[in-house]
Amino acid sequence: MNKIDLTLAGQRLQAHRSGALFWPERQVMVVSDLHLGKSERIARMGGGMLPPYEIQDTLARLDTEVRTFNPKTMICLGDSFDDLAAHQALAGEIVDWINRLMAGRRWIWIEGNHDPGPLGLGGTHLAEMPMDGLTFRHIARPGAAGEVSGHYHPKATVHGRGRSVTRACFLYDSDRLVLPAFGTYTGGLRSTSAELQALMRPEAMAILTGRRAQAIPMPGKAA
Repeated sequence: MNKIDLTLAGQRLQAHRSGALFWPERQVMVVSDLHLGKSERIARMGGGMLPPYEIQDTLARLDTEVRTFNPKTMICLGDSFDDLAAHQALAGEIVDWINRLMAGRRWIWIEGNHDPGPLGLGGTHLAEMPMDGLTFRHIARPGAAGEVSGHYHPKATVHGRGRSVTRACFLYDSDRLVLPAFGTYTGGLRSTSAELQALMRPEAMAILTGRRAQAIPMPGKAA
């Protein structure tokens, strides 16, 4: 299954196995936590040397989704760059690639905790964005409703046939939707963590990404 259909604040949305969210009625595509330039930042800060292909991998997958959905509006839910220096270090061909993706559509950069400042690229830079009863922001706010956010890089584990598989996931309840990280090398926070357990309602679901989209009860929540 490529997608799971869901409804939030009366709006019909699609959580896709790639980690992208699509809103068919408004032709809006949403991704979160690209963290472009993460390998460069780690090397700059004296960390280990990671293969320097994460930007190309992330943009290639994003390019595929943009070609598939051809959205009128694209929303990047924050931490699109691993920090501002990583954004400034982008090679010219990478900037050109991003500009090609942006061409002909409304592009919204939501600010994150890694990239809080203004970006030197086109598009619109916002702290958050309300639209038809939904609010798009980087970090979830307790008590919010109709909220679409990122930040936590959630992942969940499913058990079966004597083995377990852990995948990045969406977290979804009647109040909010938390997107997985779309970027390469982003890691994740287990859905059983105290922070995510406190954020999500008891009936919350996890929608696993990967080879297929799969909806399961959010691990750690009461059955």
